[in-house]
Amino acid sequence: MAALSTLILLLCAAKNVMPSSPHWKPTWPSYRVPVILPQSTLNLDKPQFDAEARLEVVSPCGPACHKSSPLPTYEEVKNYLSYETLYANGSLTETEVGIYILSSGSDGSRGRSRTKRQIYGYDSRFSIFGKDFLLNYPFSTSVKLSTGCTGTLVAEKHVLTAAHCIHDGKSYVKGAQKLRVGFLKPKQKDGGKGSNITNSAMPEKMKFQWIRVKRTHVPKGWIKGNANDIGMDYDYALLELKKPHKRKFMKIGVSPPARHLPGGRIHFSGYDNDRPGNLVYRFCDVKDETYDLLYQQCDAQPGASGSGVYVRMWKRQNHKWERKIIGIFSGHQWVDMNGTPQDFNVAVRITPLKYAQICYWIKGNYLDCREG
Repeated sequence: MAALSTLILLLCAAKNVMPSSPHWKPTWPSYRVPVILPQSTLNLDKPQFDAEARLEVVSPCGPACHKSSPLPTYEEVKNYLSYETLYANGSLTETEVGIYILSSGSDGSRGRSRTKRQIYGYDSRFSIFGKDFLLNYPFSTSVKLSTGCTGTLVAEKHVLTAAHCIHDGKSYVKGAQKLRVGFLKPKQKDGGKGSNITNSAMPEKMKFQWIRVKRTHVPKGWIKGNANDIGMDYDYALLELKKPHKRKFMKIGVSPPARHLPGGRIHFSGYDNDRPGNLVYRFCDVKDETYDLLYQQCDAQPGASGSGVYVRMWKRQNHKWERKIIGIFSGHQWVDMNGTPQDFNVAVRITPLKYAQICYWIKGNYLDCREG
């Protein structure tokens, strides 16, 4: 019974909401997140790597359907947050986790694409050109996966992306064992001294420099489920690179309620398939939300899957503005709204539980993951 009570605490609405005042700034809430720790690890058979990479996922269950679905039990949540780890040599392990509340200040709340991504009326995406933008924060945190998706730098050696870019829910995709992450860099120019003189009207040509992935973490909530059930809630994965990337990265944060986002708006950049070689930036309003998902109509195409969804808010403790990743762009979804089909793009929210899990994957120490 105590475990079930703990789960109910985790699924309640977040506290520490932001006050309203004439001089109010959109401020990052202070979350006390739960602790997720490995309990046991089991070696699995090497995967076949026979799935086709899909750059989007589909689900018919929309916001109303999702909100009316029953709350998961404590044991179900533990199962969803257990995870598989794929190593570069092809070996695979499964890790069971435990969930713990170390203080009474814990917070939480509760909470699923057809055909190719469409553009909503006027295409509001912006292609980012020139090294002065591409190589500077926050655009420099966006990277390309060799399976065709996008990822975001969230630590010195870690990239956050969508699980479906690595695993189709049943099997690892072709190329997942030799997965690489691409960083845009200027092409080396030929010639002598004058070779650095370029036509300012022409964007500088860029190329990808690739780094191999050492290991990949995928939650069992994605592997055991599917996008028609609970799986889209857990469409995220963390990649550890074989060496540091030496770029500024963006921290992860717990996703605040949509009404507390600056202007109710989110941002993300990705490598959309219809603009090969270009980094594409967009922003838009959040239309609806569940505990696990954000529904919005940001223009996007396949290839943008796995992009880190971020916002910029005031960090009261540090007295400065700070951008954080609060979600992972998953894909497109058709929803039956009172008999009328309506389409959304869907992002997976970083909840307190997911924050605790991803942070532990990155740091390997729960003491560094207590503040969301």
